Amino acid sequence: MPIVVLGLSHKTAPPEVRDRHAFPAERVTEALGALRDYVGVREAAIVATCNRLEIYADVSDFEVGVGELKDFLTTYRAMRVEDFDKYLYTMLGAEAVVQLFRVASGLDSMLIGEAEIVAQVKEAFAAAQSAGTMGPHLSRLFRTALRAGKRARTETSIGRDVVSLGAAAVELAARSIELRTATVVVIGAGRMGATVARHLAARGAANITIANRTASRARALAEEIGGVARPFADATALLAQADLAISAVGSGEYLVTAAGLREGMRARASRPLLIVDIAAPRDVEPAVASIEGVTLHELADLRNIVEENLGSRRAAIPDVESILESLTTDYMQWYQSRAAVPLIAGLRKRAEQIRAGEIEKLFARHPELDEQQRSAIVQTSISIINKLLHAPVTRLRESVAQTSDSADAANVLGKLFDLAGIEEQIERQFTASLAPPPF
Repeated sequence: MPIVVLGLSHKTAPPEVRDRHAFPAERVTEALGALRDYVGVREAAIVATCNRLEIYADVSDFEVGVGELKDFLTTYRAMRVEDFDKYLYTMLGAEAVVQLFRVASGLDSMLIGEAEIVAQVKEAFAAAQSAGTMGPHLSRLFRTALRAGKRARTETSIGRDVVSLGAAAVELAARSIELRTATVVVIGAGRMGATVARHLAARGAANITIANRTASRARALAEEIGGVARPFADATALLAQADLAISAVGSGEYLVTAAGLREGMRARASRPLLIVDIAAPRDVEPAVASIEGVTLHELADLRNIVEENLGSRRAAIPDVESILESLTTDYMQWYQSRAAVPLIAGLRKRAEQIRAGEIEKLFARHPELDEQQRSAIVQTSISIINKLLHAPVTRLRESVAQTSDSADAANVLGKLFDLAGIEEQIERQFTASLAPPPF
């Protein structure tokens, strides 16, 4: 089965590697356009989130396809060769299918059952459609994955007991400072930044400033939570006056640098500053942690807090896996049955040739038939052919669906089924159906 996934995630790669190979959402469509130049990659989609980069592809050949995907990463993303050996994983066939279903249902997330991943998989689907790299195989795969995510959250408790990076960041901060009296800066007003701001407001933080590149979004979020919006360029200066800063942009560049923050910290004497960076790629330069008075927490520091709230979600994992197993079986059977399509098309084409030839002979023998009679005969002949084809077509589809390796299914079936014999049988039955009754 030539569906593959090539990727790296929080399970295989440290933050600095994930940062280096993060795909900004606005560049995914462009990247997929570059993937179209690889002849071995027939369909492709990129799932890029804060903790993963995965390329799903339908390839003409496993080894050739994976080789081209790696070549794409080395050229388009300038991924170093050593990253392949240490951090990349490759999955084939059913394993790749299960992986996307696990991603969409939240089983493969740092936060089990996270709600945001469904929207991210949907965005990956839309980007591939826009780029023209979403064909029938991946289209059905992603639609099924989205169904898996929806069923996991509606039929199990995997999405209950609200747990998010934003909530965990606020909880971590609340263990160190008094939020109600703290001066707080939230950098970023996207999905994650908005989550942070709302949790801060819910915990009683009364002095919240939102800094975001898009001023209108910053103003809207500030109005919602009773905070203040400031220009994005003021972020470092705002930190010099804050007790807490939570950053959630992930633009691929350091928004807070050690050099920029050091001067501001000198002017505030012994007043400490807590920074929580939940962006991927990271927004805050790691060297900031060496500045006196600054405490820096990153994604990895949130895990303990998240672990405390994931008990009920873990209990739901077997139920989710049962759903995924059923959907995987259905998808695999459908995918493998696609190998019968050329055979079925050829059989239908031959049957149509037989039908048309026999009808032509019939009309030649009976020139007295008018147009209405001829039309009725044609319609009847089509109905007869469809009925004659039903049994062999069903057998073809069922046999391919039960074949363990669909790569050679067409060849196997060509030998297994006597297609010439089926055609002869159809011709005899069709001719008999059109023959005049004996007198």
